[in-house]
Amino acid sequence: MSLTPDAATNVARVLSEALPYIRRFRDKTVVIKYGGNAMVDEELKQSFARDVVLMKTVGINPVVVHGGGPQIGSLLERLGKESQFVSGMRVTDSETMDVVEMVLGGLVNKEIVNLINRHGGSAVGLTGKDGDLIRARKLTLDACGDVGDAIDIGHVGEVESIDASVVDMLVHGDFIPVIAPIGVGEDGRSYNINADLVAGKMAEVLRAEKLILLTNTKGLLSKEGELLTGLTTVRVDELIADGTIHGGMLPKIRCALEAVRSGVVSSHIIDGRVKHAVMVELFTDEGIGTLIR
Repeated sequence: MSLTPDAATNVARVLSEALPYIRRFRDKTVVIKYGGNAMVDEELKQSFARDVVLMKTVGINPVVVHGGGPQIGSLLERLGKESQFVSGMRVTDSETMDVVEMVLGGLVNKEIVNLINRHGGSAVGLTGKDGDLIRARKLTLDACGDVGDAIDIGHVGEVESIDASVVDMLVHGDFIPVIAPIGVGEDGRSYNINADLVAGKMAEVLRAEKLILLTNTKGLLSKEGELLTGLTTVRVDELIADGTIHGGMLPKIRCALEAVRSGVVSSHIIDGRVKHAVMVELFTDEGIGTLIR
């Protein structure tokens, strides 16, 4: 069945619009944090994999960092272990950490790798333990939920340093790295690290062109519910100060902001519930979600 003239014109327009972006981002690195609905909805999973493979095919270097909180919670429930959270962070004892490593480093990571490979890519799965990729330090909270010394939440960490040698080797070997956010401390213990944080730090170290964070919202919204985009770091600081940015969006915005201040050209918070969200963000004039420069 052939396209109608209008449909053919629309396809040609989209392809023509994508061309300057393909040229602009060729040989550039784009770090993508993959999580939320895009990881559990079958159609969205397929569209994400196709987007990543397309990026690599046209000469862009995608690096994927993924989460897996719902999958961890589901397995813990099946094992009869109750999940506990403090300030949105999972309390992670040794037994829970074993499950985290099994789910993030095994089940979820290999599912993403397999999905990308089935769509024509060459993905390789990593955790922060591989090639001494992510060095972690233990994260503790005080009674108010701020970083401090009072509450021990177990094997939860933050990034101390990243040695991206193994990622560089894979990227230049035409592979797509898929990274589970597990780090190792000086004590040799494994630590579960927030995937947004790992993605932001990875983008900094790799001097990425873009950091893209997939979320379950349209992006950053104003107090009136309108999408905000094209933001500068100064404007983001103002929105944090006046309370527009709050709650669960605050850590993501801070991660995106820190990446831009550390040399990443731009950060994007986009709606992972939209099919081909990554491709729309990269290759169209309008984009999708919130852009921070």
